Amino acid sequence: MTPKLRWLLPSLISVLSIALPVKADTLTSWHFDANQNQLNLTTDSGVQPQVQLIANPTRLVIDLPGIVLEYPETPQSYNSAIQQIRIGQFDRETTRLVIQLTPGYQLDPQKVRVIRESATRWSFQLPNPEQIAGNESFPPTAITQVEQKPRQVSPTVASGISRNYGADLEMRTGLEMSAIKPQIESAIAQYRSLSAGMFFLDLDTGEYLDVKGDRVFPAASTIKLPILIAFYQDVDAGKVSLDETLVMKRDLVASGSGTMQDEPDNTRFSIKETVDKMITISDNTATNMIIERLGGIAKVNERFRSWGLTDTRIRNWLGDFQGTNTTSSVDMVKLLAMLSREKLISESSREQALELLRRTTTRTLLPSGLGAGAVIADKTGDIGFVVGDAGIIDMPNGKRYLAAIFVKRPYNDPIVRDFVRRISRIVYNYLDQPAAKASN
Repeated sequence: MTPKLRWLLPSLISVLSIALPVKADTLTSWHFDANQNQLNLTTDSGVQPQVQLIANPTRLVIDLPGIVLEYPETPQSYNSAIQQIRIGQFDRETTRLVIQLTPGYQLDPQKVRVIRESATRWSFQLPNPEQIAGNESFPPTAITQVEQKPRQVSPTVASGISRNYGADLEMRTGLEMSAIKPQIESAIAQYRSLSAGMFFLDLDTGEYLDVKGDRVFPAASTIKLPILIAFYQDVDAGKVSLDETLVMKRDLVASGSGTMQDEPDNTRFSIKETVDKMITISDNTATNMIIERLGGIAKVNERFRSWGLTDTRIRNWLGDFQGTNTTSSVDMVKLLAMLSREKLISESSREQALELLRRTTTRTLLPSGLGAGAVIADKTGDIGFVVGDAGIIDMPNGKRYLAAIFVKRPYNDPIVRDFVRRISRIVYNYLDQPAAKASN
């Protein structure tokens, strides 16, 4: 099972202001699970963490050599024993994470587990903090023993190894779509200016295509897809009424896509119109209004984590033109799989959500590679240096599959459309073959 499908992420911080290298490997996501006392992190490329326990106050310090911090955040407190978790740029080429205990608590260094899930994914399992009589002092203790999580394989299109995603996607899965690997590899090789991550899943057979599907990307407007599902969850729970009216406040108005920003402050919109504009024309102001109605960014992020989305996180209000809000292809497919299986919202709400996704106005990415008669319910995103698209495709042959792709590109380079169209068409043609139909 890919390390991608592990669930991570609350908040932390940059404490130093340092000029960073123009090109560097980055810490792309992290999460502390307070219930399990476990910190999980993901980096852009391979890293060997350096871990030590330091006294007065007790701190577990995790250094990531060769990794820089892209997204500064504020420190977070979690429980009575863990006073704070923070993150910062220790020097030009090292990111440092610090888990600081409340005075009067201690950790047994022999029980701290460092777990290597892959070269880019690590977990740090803490024992339960123990109360002590006073501020005991001890020399810095290096923690060097590393456990290798079993059966973990770094994602690669050419690995030839079948991985079972069933437990994480809550459905049976099959083999990789190995027959189309040469075509996918050829496409990737021909578009060297692009950097992509993708995941496709046949809902009938469980066959999948995973090409760096666990890589974390700026979400751009694809973040509106999980926000939409959170919205309908609250409708189902009776926390939100579809008859409500929302007021457009000045501090929620956002530039970029959408038309609501052109209306006067305090304009009133029905909640139905607001959520419609959030999806169909990707209105950033509408999105901010929905996020606020759902309780704010922190509450929405909690919802994402409760679904098991480990890379999907809102860090800033829309429009997030710096790309600090993140997700990954596997997270998007996991969300769509749960949506398809009615795991998150009622059948009525699901059909309303899918209807909105079928009416999105941008059709230049995944939809452009589909055959005649195919219907897609998808949400795209574009902030210049990255584009993404995630959706559910219904084919004329009765097959349904899920797709998600994210691509970093030279700013506004239109060649990315040709690349995504080509990838989309390769997968579609494969699933449209008699062999694919027979395997259903």
